[in-house]
Amino acid sequence: MAAYAKLRGVIAALFLGVVPVLAQAQQLGLPDSAILVVDTNRLFAETLFGRRVAAELEAESAVLSAENRQIEADLTAEEKALTEQRAEMTPEAFRAEADAFDAKVQRIRNEQEAKARRLAEESDNAQRRFLGVARPVLEALMRESGASVLLDSRTVLLSTDVVNVTDLAVARIDDAIGDGQALEAPQTTPADPAQPTAQE
Repeated sequence: MAAYAKLRGVIAALFLGVVPVLAQAQQLGLPDSAILVVDTNRLFAETLFGRRVAAELEAESAVLSAENRQIEADLTAEEKALTEQRAEMTPEAFRAEADAFDAKVQRIRNEQEAKARRLAEESDNAQRRFLGVARPVLEALMRESGASVLLDSRTVLLSTDVVNVTDLAVARIDDAIGDGQALEAPQTTPADPAQPTAQE
């Protein structure tokens, strides 16, 4: 009987230790679950950080698109002018001009494609930076709910909405980092060696 009473005491002590944690999690709107789920696409798209980055990339993309349209118009006009001059040129001279034009078109195409790739890389890098700064917030949600696993909803076949904490995570991340501008490393311009220093 003494051993049984002692065991009941241990169980009661453990239970009393768990109840406040669960109650606190429920008060914070967190599920009582060892597994939480977040939609990482929504985390990036709906937070202030993600919306700012998306707007910046959209603006850069619009500039690139306008630049491509202008380049296309300029090259079309140049090609037309070259065609009109063909009757006044020797076949050799025309071939040389045409080859130079083709090389110019290929060079410009490569340059514009490189710019498009850089935009895509900027988007990928921004998402990685976002997940890095959002991680402490997500870890805090796990601690508060007592969860030991956090899954991306894209890897989950079935789950209840109860364990999906995306909305709460978005709100917490906005509170913690805002639009993230303060976290961006300032761009420093290296000193021009041709410029004299204050001591010179």
